[in-house]
Amino acid sequence: MEFKQFFKKSSLIPAIVQDDYTKQVLMLAYMNEDALRRTLETGQTWFYSRSRGELWHKGATSGHIQHVVSVTSDCDNDTLLVRVNQVGAACHTGSISCFFTPLEAVR
Repeated sequence: MEFKQFFKKSSLIPAIVQDDYTKQVLMLAYMNEDALRRTLETGQTWFYSRSRGELWHKGATSGHIQHVVSVTSDCDNDTLLVRVNQVGAACHTGSISCFFTPLEAVR
């Protein structure tokens, strides 16, 4: 499968990860072409770490694996929605989702 259409604007594409059962948004990460290919080949999520400059397999260390149910692109082919069955917490803080801080609390 060819993925060039997703990487015309950038070598990285945002990937929104959503729990397939609850529909809760779990996290946002980035994929390069290799991460997308590995995700589709293995059925588990792979991302590209912008800070470390390398691929990472979600849950490889923590055991909090994401089993991929589906991957769809948006209308512009520049963002992916990855629906998963999450094992354990998605966030490195131990929270189910990375989205738990209301903007009022940031002030």
